[in-house]
Amino acid sequence: MNGIIKQIEKGKPIFEKISRNIYLGAVRDGFLTAMPAILFSSIFILIAAVPEIFGFQWPEGVSTWLWKIYNYSMGVVGILVSTTTARCLAESMNRRMPKNKIINTTSVMLASLVSFLLLSVSPIEGGFSTEYMGTKGLLASFIAAFITVNIYKFCVRKDITIKMPKEVPGTISQTFRDIFPFSFSVFAAVLVDLAARSLFGISFAEAIITLMQPLFTAADGYLGIAVIWGAMAFFWFVGVHGPSIVEPAIAAIIYANVETNLQLFNSGEQASHVLTVGLGNFVGTMGGTGATLVVPFIFLLFAKSKQLKAVGKASVIPVSFAVNEPLLFAAPMILNPYFFVPFLLTPIVNVCLFKFFVDVFGMNSFMYVLPWATPAPIGLVLGTGMGVLAFVLAAVLILVDFAIYFPFCKAYDATLVEQEARQAEQVAMQENETKVTVTIPTNEVLATEASSLADSGKEINVLVLCAGAGTSAMLANALKEGAKEFDAPISALAGAYGSHYEMMEDFDMIVLAPQVQSYYEDIKEDTDRLGIKLVATKGAEYIGLTRDPEKAVRFVLDQF
Repeated sequence: MNGIIKQIEKGKPIFEKISRNIYLGAVRDGFLTAMPAILFSSIFILIAAVPEIFGFQWPEGVSTWLWKIYNYSMGVVGILVSTTTARCLAESMNRRMPKNKIINTTSVMLASLVSFLLLSVSPIEGGFSTEYMGTKGLLASFIAAFITVNIYKFCVRKDITIKMPKEVPGTISQTFRDIFPFSFSVFAAVLVDLAARSLFGISFAEAIITLMQPLFTAADGYLGIAVIWGAMAFFWFVGVHGPSIVEPAIAAIIYANVETNLQLFNSGEQASHVLTVGLGNFVGTMGGTGATLVVPFIFLLFAKSKQLKAVGKASVIPVSFAVNEPLLFAAPMILNPYFFVPFLLTPIVNVCLFKFFVDVFGMNSFMYVLPWATPAPIGLVLGTGMGVLAFVLAAVLILVDFAIYFPFCKAYDATLVEQEARQAEQVAMQENETKVTVTIPTNEVLATEASSLADSGKEINVLVLCAGAGTSAMLANALKEGAKEFDAPISALAGAYGSHYEMMEDFDMIVLAPQVQSYYEDIKEDTDRLGIKLVATKGAEYIGLTRDPEKAVRFVLDQF
């Protein structure tokens, strides 16, 4: 097994390169930016729909109002994502552009929006169709963004623009510089739309959904979902954030299927599409990638080694809310041969069990989008409409996951018990042979340095970044606690990589959590330009900092 792990580890640079692909990153970051609208709409759909499960009917006026909010937020997700994806891709392109040649991100967003409408909206009597302005149009929104940004890139590089005299104000000059790339982008969308309507008689958004349907159908099967969530676990096992690679490829369909399931449910049919965002958040990655929800409890209740007992105690709460980095890096589970099989097998078994309940027992699939940090059993029950089978499945998944992980956890625990026993013997022998003088370190030096920094009027603003702002919050909280304890002028904020570009200039230091350390070279171009200190952390180091506020403050002060 160790040999297999070593061979897999050799491929890590390739996996990291894939995860840093700017198009995958733009889809991921575009969705992240638009997520508030998605979650906002889901709150109202839950309020509108869940009471009906228990026989309660809202008055018609209230129900209409709730559904209106949902439709006016989730119903325009395609529009929102077309703009946010275009902006994120343009920002990534700008880092690779020649000096003094910059793509105007605001103009790109507007052009992408117009292009998306041309590719997705069809005229009907008395107005236009809105069917593909929401999640059904997400594929078209990505394509609109990609085409637009690349046309802007070509025009900016080749200096295809209207040049104005130097006396003309900068904002007006920029408007004229963007006329050609804006026009070419929209015209390209016109040509694509004309081609789709000529060949298929329907809009491009509808045509691409139709053409991709066989692939989506295959992905919705047992093999498809097993490959998707097995791949996520595999990439994470070698230390590369798996969802960053896999989720962009399925982002469009997992959100579109949620809306389709809701429509099916409201029409009295079964919500039968399995491949949804909820399948990933609350089944395939139950407790985080690798479906690790049960592992901290196994460590707490059954482990005999001090190390795993401590890991279980420290990680049980974060893992319950799908933040499992304290477990992955402290146990460790990443690149640990003992956990290779359960880490890949458990997510696959979970998603297949979910599909079995949907296909065989007639359970409804996910109809609502909930925050990813919702505890998995709760998210599973709420997201599928609170049916009895959902409660049964939640219990089954916990029992099955326990059965899969338990023997591997016990085997690893037995190894650690032996190691700890040997270490204890060595320590005892050393104490007998040599009189050891132990010097108790004090924190006086740290307090003095913090006081000196405060007297100088300097404040260190720290931004901690991870994939979803969950893991980063742990270090940010430790820094806040340590700063308060030692009166250190340090402020800390947790953020998600991809949503940090507009605010990073307000910080003196950026710390990358282990899950996003592969983006170090990408973000370094920005931090060097802005004069910001950038630090990437490794697994055990990061977890140690989150547990020790004093150590976290020292870590920051040492960088300066």
